Order: sequence, then C-alpha cells, then structure tokens
Amino acid sequence: MKKLIVLGSLNMDISIQSDYMPRSGETINGYGFLMNSGGKGGNQAVAAAKLGVEVKMIAKVGNDIFGKQLIDDLKSYGVDVSNVEMSEEVSSGVAMITRCNNDNRIILSNGANHTLDIETIKEKLKKIANPGDIFLTQLENDFEVVKDSIKFAKELGLYTILNPAPARIIDDSFYKYLDLVIVNQSECELLTGIYPEGEKAYQIALQIFKDKGVKAIITLGTDGSITNYSGGYEYISSRKVTAVDTTAAGDSYIGALCRYMIYEKDFLEGLKFASDVAALTVTKKGAQISIPNFNEVKEYFKEDRNYE
Repeated sequence: MKKLIVLGSLNMDISIQSDYMPRSGETINGYGFLMNSGGKGGNQAVAAAKLGVEVKMIAKVGNDIFGKQLIDDLKSYGVDVSNVEMSEEVSSGVAMITRCNNDNRIILSNGANHTLDIETIKEKLKKIANPGDIFLTQLENDFEVVKDSIKFAKELGLYTILNPAPARIIDDSFYKYLDLVIVNQSECELLTGIYPEGEKAYQIALQIFKDKGVKAIITLGTDGSITNYSGGYEYISSRKVTAVDTTAAGDSYIGALCRYMIYEKDFLEGLKFASDVAALTVTKKGAQISIPNFNEVKEYFKEDRNYE
C-alpha cells in the first residue's frame, strides 16, 4: 500500500473570535478563545490520518511546551512522528488567528519550521520513501528547502503535490518537478495572473497551469472547485453549510483528496469527498480537532453518498 509523506509546518494555533477586525491602535474585546495544534503541514497530515491513510510527517518543532503538545497531538491522530525533529535553539511555530464573520486572519511566527534543513530531509526520505508514495508539502517552511525537497522526492520516484501557501511566485522552470498543484483563488491569481471567478476565468487559469506542464486543482471556497486533472475543464460543487471556523478547511480538503489518491479510487469522486470533508470541518471550531474521521463523513452524508 502506498503511503503519504508530508513535509510541512507544525504551529500552535492561538485563536480568538471578534465581531469586527480592530483598526490600527484599537483594542477590542474578543471571545471564544482556543489554543490547539495546527500548521498547514500538520493539518493536512492529520486529515489524511483521520481518514485512514498511513502518514509519515517530516517537520521540526522547538523543545518547549508547544512542541511537545504538537507531537503528542499528531500521535493521537495516528500520524507517524518518528521523523519530527526538535530544536534546542528555536521555539515552536505559532499562528495568531482572529476569527471574524465566518472568515479568519492569520499571522505566523515560523519558529523551528524554518530551521529544517535539506540534508536532514534527504536522509529521512531515503529511509522512508518508496517509489509511488505521495509527497505533499506547502510553503510554511523555508522556500528554498521546500523546492529542493520536491526535486529530491521526484528523483526518488514519488508523486509530488504542492499546496503553495502562503502564496509566492514559482519560476516556470520548477513546475516540471510537480505532479499536482492545489491552490485557492488568491494563490491562483499570484501564480497565473488570473483571479478565477466565472467559467471563462476558470478555464483560462487551468489552461495556464496546463501550459506550465502541471495538473491543478483550484478551490473556490463556497463555490466548489475546478480541475484540469483529466485533461479538460471539470467543475465540482461544494456543500452549503453554516460555517463556524474556516481555519483548516483547505487543509482538510487536501488531506481528504490524498486518501482517494492513495487508495487509487476515482479522482472526481475524491474531489467530492474532499469537498464534503472540508464542509464538515468548517462547522466546528479549531484546526486539527475540527477535522472529521472517515466514519463521521460516511455517516453524515449517507443519504446521497456511498463513500468507501
């Protein structure tokens, strides 16, 4: 059986709800304080593990109370943490999240995430990776280290997926190392120059990715997602739910999709499944704690889906 290898960030999320975003110099009252494990890498790994995938995490935390909690939480969700490093010099990553009007604003302190080096990653990949495994990463670690890691994963015969978040420009020559790119609308605009809104813009954006030589999925929030995975333009609608906290929506989507790819099931069915997982995730507060397991997804959507 194939496995999922996630190289990514581990952050302690410190989150609070507000009625509006404070102006410069303004102090306002908030409520609904939460502190829980997050980080895009950790969230995506947890989502896949909760849904029954064998997941190995490559990451780095500080030797502090947050770092220990981040590792313990990954373990509790079934993620293999034997390749998570601990720094004695740098503290763990932290994300400060303000939740407001069913949306969020996030400020990151990278911490130990940015001290993970390429030689360490290469050694770990040589030890744990097999050709055909999926290598998933994002951009919350050092950018050059992430790029070198993707190149090395490709050399080892892994299927490479990049979620380029936080968004930044990627040189066109790098796309040859990527099998799949998963972006939201703002990330798509930065990488293609097209903000995907409306069918014409959808098709243009996907064609640009195709011309770069990569398959792409563009998530559209409550409007669903689009892909050029099968060569043409395909649209997948999303569930309409009452959102409570959108913090881990995109990460849960990606982890859920990886389940279908690991199990080699129908890709478009996998996109529907991923959309349903994301929909359930936003109905709860928090990051990893809000992501459903497979039985929860299967039970909730049993009336019109038969997920296996």
